[in-house]
Amino acid sequence: MGRLSLAFRCFFRVLGGKPVPQEAIALGGGTPSALPAASAEDQTTAHQLQLLGLLQREGRLLDFLKETIDDYDDQQIGAAVRAIHGDCRRVLDEYLAVEPVVDALEESRHSVPPGFDPAQIRLVGNVVGDPPFEGTLRHHGWRATRVRLPTIGQQGDSTVIAPAEVEI
Repeated sequence: MGRLSLAFRCFFRVLGGKPVPQEAIALGGGTPSALPAASAEDQTTAHQLQLLGLLQREGRLLDFLKETIDDYDDQQIGAAVRAIHGDCRRVLDEYLAVEPVVDALEESRHSVPPGFDPAQIRLVGNVVGDPPFEGTLRHHGWRATRVRLPTIGQQGDSTVIAPAEVEI
């Protein structure tokens, strides 16, 4: 009965994220193997889905984007968008701080110097030759200056953006 009891203790300790008892390690004749750490890619994906989940939970963003809106008139859509916009903006304000990549007015003239970072500036239109380039700023871009997402728990399927809701 001792091994069965130990097996249950091991099971519930592992389930709770705690280390296996030393007596189980000794009984197995080996050393405890660490659970593989989540890769950076897995963590990034989890955080992306977490932010999308927050936008869904607070603003029903996915519900709106997946809805076919062809049958609604512009007034109905406008009313829905106003509520979704406010709720999603609150999520961004709480969990994310952003600033423009280029601090200039859209539609103003802008110089792109040699050695510019293509992750920060995308050239569009008829791009010929080498920088510096002179053009019209169509969009100032966005960069995150602060990300403060809640800690991600390890339970459940991390690909679930929002759980199904069943009212009882």
